[in-house]
Amino acid sequence: MKPPTSYLGTRPPVRRRLSAVAAGAFALTLLAACGGGGGEAAEEPEENQISVEEVPDYYPEEYSEIIDASKEEGGELVIYSNTSEENWAPIFRDFQKKFPWVEKVSANDLDSDEVFQRVLAEQATGSSPVDLVVSNASVAWADFAEREGTLTDYESPEVGELPEFAQLLPNVYAMSTDPMTIAYNTELMPEAPTGVASLADLAEANKELLQDKITVRDPESSFGFTVTHAFTEANPDGWSDLERVLPFTRAETSSGTQMEKILAGEYLAGFFVSGGPAFPVVDDSQGLVEVVYPDDGTTVLPRGIGIAADAPHPATSKLFIDFLMSEEGQFAVAEGGLSSYREGVEGPGLHTYQEVVDEVGEDKVIFVEYQVIPKDEIDSWLERFYQYVEPAPEEE
Repeated sequence: MKPPTSYLGTRPPVRRRLSAVAAGAFALTLLAACGGGGGEAAEEPEENQISVEEVPDYYPEEYSEIIDASKEEGGELVIYSNTSEENWAPIFRDFQKKFPWVEKVSANDLDSDEVFQRVLAEQATGSSPVDLVVSNASVAWADFAEREGTLTDYESPEVGELPEFAQLLPNVYAMSTDPMTIAYNTELMPEAPTGVASLADLAEANKELLQDKITVRDPESSFGFTVTHAFTEANPDGWSDLERVLPFTRAETSSGTQMEKILAGEYLAGFFVSGGPAFPVVDDSQGLVEVVYPDDGTTVLPRGIGIAADAPHPATSKLFIDFLMSEEGQFAVAEGGLSSYREGVEGPGLHTYQEVVDEVGEDKVIFVEYQVIPKDEIDSWLERFYQYVEPAPEEE
């Protein structure tokens, strides 16, 4: 099998979808609490307690100037992201509750690499409507952030209250810390896998049942490469276990597609499936789909956010970043199905970084750093990977 000749993220972009959603941006104008969509098996989080127009006492006195400036910006915010509407909904709801003059927050749901491609193309013309950039494509983020004129300088007052990894790069902050899971159809799998090695064992013991019935994320994209590469780098047996299971797999371009097909029974299991899109599907499946954190290494990929250079609404963008990292914001992040990393955020139905640590042990958490990886290392790694599985077909 031949690896693709393109660089990471240069194939035509595809959209991440949990269900069919109209192309383009979705706009949420949330003036009241949104209704949930969870199935009967899902635990409902408690109501988030929002202090309207109040900020923590550790914020500097001059922070009031940012609030005042935001009130003069027209009450809008535009986000380019690879994050689903379901993930965003409680965040937008509570942000608008806290700062009620923000009447419209618009976000789109792009491929993780397409986020940066679109911003760069628009910034090259000297005109872009984007305020905030959100993606968990760490390699693409590292490349984007080191370019001149892409991001606005901003030091959040929340940094001192959070783990050191909350600031991923200069001007890039962690919105969530999303674990890569193994998802499986409980009705069709012969037994529950516990890790990549366990899944390989199951495949080899059930060859006819599982041939082409396991899905893996295509590493041609920055996201897919990052999470799989991190596993092989951190786990001494990573490559040997991958080489056993990959012959049974088909590659897909998004975690949303993987979850849809596992739910439908087209696949029986998938690995390196992002928890962000996976958790809501599990909650709604009434036990048909479950996920586990791999016991031979759970990759945790932070979702980065930064303010675009020349953002039309810079003050409101700063409010949004600070809210996201606050206790109120991290509660909303977890309520939407992403994983919070702030201490003190816990409750029924909420997923957290500490949950992963408690499940697999801190020594089995593979935390992905935002850094550029040399092209020759990427090419060599991809060549080895594609000896065992075909690249995912391009989607329209």
